[in-house]
Amino acid sequence: MRIVRALLLFAGLALQPLAVSAQTPLSRHDLETYLDGFFPYALQRGDIAGAVVSVVKDGEVLLLKGYGVGDVGTGLPVDPGTTMFRPGSISKMFTATAVMQLVEAGQLQLDRDVNDYLDFDIPATFEQPITLRQLLTHTAGFEDVFKNVLLDRAEDTPTLEAYVKQALPRRVFAPGSTVAYSNYGVTLAGYIVQRISGEPYERYMQSHILEPLGMTHSTFLQPVPESIAARPPQGYIAASQPASSFEFLGTPPSGALSSTGADMARFMLAQLGAAASGTPAILRPETIEQMHQPAFRSAPELQAMMFGFYGEDRNGQRIVGHAGDLMSFHADLHLLLDARIGLFVGMNSLGRDGSSTALRTALFKGFMDRYFPAQLPDEPTLATALEHGRLISGRYIPSRRAEHSFVALGNLLSQGKLTVNPDATVTLSTLKGLNGVPKRWREVAPFRWREVNGGAQLVATLDRGQVKYLATDDAPPVAVWQPVAALDNAAWNLPLLFATCAILPGALIAWPVAALVNRRKRALQVLAPAQKRQRIATRLILLAGGLSLFGWIAFLLRAGTDLALLADASDSFLRLLQLLGVVAVLGLALVIWNFLKMLRRSDVTAWSRIAQGALVLACAASVWFILRFDLLRVRLDY
Repeated sequence: MRIVRALLLFAGLALQPLAVSAQTPLSRHDLETYLDGFFPYALQRGDIAGAVVSVVKDGEVLLLKGYGVGDVGTGLPVDPGTTMFRPGSISKMFTATAVMQLVEAGQLQLDRDVNDYLDFDIPATFEQPITLRQLLTHTAGFEDVFKNVLLDRAEDTPTLEAYVKQALPRRVFAPGSTVAYSNYGVTLAGYIVQRISGEPYERYMQSHILEPLGMTHSTFLQPVPESIAARPPQGYIAASQPASSFEFLGTPPSGALSSTGADMARFMLAQLGAAASGTPAILRPETIEQMHQPAFRSAPELQAMMFGFYGEDRNGQRIVGHAGDLMSFHADLHLLLDARIGLFVGMNSLGRDGSSTALRTALFKGFMDRYFPAQLPDEPTLATALEHGRLISGRYIPSRRAEHSFVALGNLLSQGKLTVNPDATVTLSTLKGLNGVPKRWREVAPFRWREVNGGAQLVATLDRGQVKYLATDDAPPVAVWQPVAALDNAAWNLPLLFATCAILPGALIAWPVAALVNRRKRALQVLAPAQKRQRIATRLILLAGGLSLFGWIAFLLRAGTDLALLADASDSFLRLLQLLGVVAVLGLALVIWNFLKMLRRSDVTAWSRIAQGALVLACAASVWFILRFDLLRVRLDY
């Protein structure tokens, strides 16, 4: 919290209503002064090793500057011309550019069935085929997948062909109907580039985009070859922690780029239709304009998806851009199309409490409010605010999610709760400000809410009087919020999960303690051999269910901070968890049968009946989670 507030103060963004000030002309001197006041303290407070900033304007590089260090061990400062960063998903802009080059050449068509370009078939789950237009706008309808996206070792990294064939996700939305961010979808587009061009993806990108633009310190190869950089990009979770190892992407078209601030400036110039001096244009002007045109909107009032970009319009400026995040590296790229300005910022650390996200957000907001200030619209709150707020209240889940693998268990934690406040504003618990507090929204048009003291919007799309989804421009338009199905509602699933996780280990501790107490009191009950076997079997079944559920939860929590765990190397451990789950599922009937038999006995105390009943319910609950969230899925493709 203190870190975020410090970042805001240095960006000139105290937590107060936006006031319009006189526009400051964007010049190198003023921008450098502004950034010099922002970065040094922000990096130190955020525990971030280094950052690079590139700004282009009117066809020229306005500013290239590094802050902090590129290597904590050597203390080597960030050099915008040679220090390499990993801009993550900003790579998707490059993949989209490659697709559009082949569209220009007549080798690809944006609205043709992608099966026509593949050497395997995407099953026809829906009548509509998937097209390149949908792959580039994240509307193909794939559920999210995570396996082998990030790996620790080069030898474990699958080939592009192997990945797209092995990791094919299920289709959960009709193509063109719902935006749901998909690394797989863009990776599939990259594979199509490879197949149609006849060149390996990395070689195509090097020879058709990076080299023509003069991006001599950039590559999609993993790891970075020494011929491009004597020092590979070095990232950190935090500057005060040991250096992270190189992150290998199993999905190169979606995030494998390594580049410098200077090279990213060249790419921005090309996308703004003003390639750097001496470099050829990689796309025709009309194709570049097509890439930046809205291609899909979740709501007419909100930001759109473009080809490889998404809308970021702010303060009256038409803006497209993209963010990029690996575990260690984090970046943003923004193009102010009409002003012909590009802004790129990259960081080589996640930072304390994920402060890199707050820093980038504060920097962009401060940049826009300083050089393109705007007045908030004067929109009165509607009289229907309370009525409509109550109509849309409930729990919601992002459209970007897994549905048919154990990762779906994590959906319980990603749900947002929309509530109506006493002043008729609404709050969605997952839409928070930089201060970590959920934002408040007031209705300014039917089913359209405006952020209180802010410019962002929240829109509800209804179907027959029921909410179909919520969409907002408070975040990139890469997903919508959909009502949660009753069976998946965290309002009752999470308490049940917590209770189960408390009862089962409590029983494991209580059993040996109780046995010891009874032995000391010489009150150990003499059981018949069959009863002993039943008791042992019951405890083993309960133990299997508890260990299975605990194992899945622990694995998901650990993978949240180390995505490399979501790889083939973890399969043997996950199979063990599945084996325990099978024991729990098959043994549930025996546990219930033994409990019913116990209830018929007259020598069992009321306390014992309650305790055993709680154990049976906990066992049944563990089986519910195992079955509902596909923890026994035969194929470990998640």
